[in-house]
Amino acid sequence: MWRALLWGLPLGIVLWSGQASAVECQDLAYEGNRYALCEVDASREELRLFLRDDTGAVMGHFSTIEDRLEAEGKTLTFATNAGMYHSDRSPVGLYVEDGSQEMRLVTNPGPGNFGLVPNGVFCLREGRADVIETLAFEASGTTCKSATQSGPMLVIDGELHPRFLKDSDSRYIRNGVGTSADGRRVVFAISRNTVNFHDFASLFRDHLQLPQALYFDGNISRFHAPDLQRSDAGFMMGPVVGVIEDRDTNEGDTLQN
Repeated sequence: MWRALLWGLPLGIVLWSGQASAVECQDLAYEGNRYALCEVDASREELRLFLRDDTGAVMGHFSTIEDRLEAEGKTLTFATNAGMYHSDRSPVGLYVEDGSQEMRLVTNPGPGNFGLVPNGVFCLREGRADVIETLAFEASGTTCKSATQSGPMLVIDGELHPRFLKDSDSRYIRNGVGTSADGRRVVFAISRNTVNFHDFASLFRDHLQLPQALYFDGNISRFHAPDLQRSDAGFMMGPVVGVIEDRDTNEGDTLQN
C-alpha cells in the first residue's frame, strides 16, 4: 500500500525533462521517517562503480569522481557510497570494477553488519542491475561487469531479513539499494533521520515493492543528487556507485528545463 507523502520538492520538479535522463529523485516521508530516493532505469542509464583512480589511489569523494569524469567529457548525475570497507578504504567483500576483481566473495558469517548473513551482492551487467543474496550468487555462477558485496540483505525474495526486529532501538542514518526482478528498476535510498533495519527494509518491500534490497552502510553514508540540490561531503569513502552521462547532453537538456 502506498502511504507515503512527498517531503520537500514535488516529483514534477525533480524529474529531468524529455529524454535527458532515466534517473528520478525525490524526498519523501514514509511511516514517520524521511528519506531521499533516486530511481534508475538500468536499461537506459550507465551505472558505474568507482574506487581508485588510474594511479591506484582511492578517490573517496564525489568531487574527485566528478573531476575524473570531466576529463572524459562526462558528468555524475547521481552517486552514493556502495558497500563496506576497511580503514584503508579497501572493500570488505567482493569488489569488481569494469571486469577487474580487487576482492573475493566472502561467504562466511562474521562480525558487524556485513557478517549479519544473509548478505548480498549488487551486480551490474549489460542493461540491468541486481541485488543477489551471497550464497545464491555463488551458486549461480553469475558474471558481473562490476559488483560490490555488502550486508546485511534488507529484503530477500520479498521477505525481510529474519534478524530484523520491528521495535529495535538500533537507529542510524542508513543507505541501500533495491532492484526489481527484471533488473531494470533500481532504487537507491538514504534515510534523512535515524532508522532501524526493520523500518528501512520495509521502505523497499512495502512502499517501493522491490523483491530484493541490500544495505550499504550507516552513519558514514552520503548521497549525491543534484536534482535535490544535495551533494554530501565528509570523510573519504570506499566504493561508490554512480550514474554518468555525457556532459554535453546533460548541459543541453538543462537549458530546455
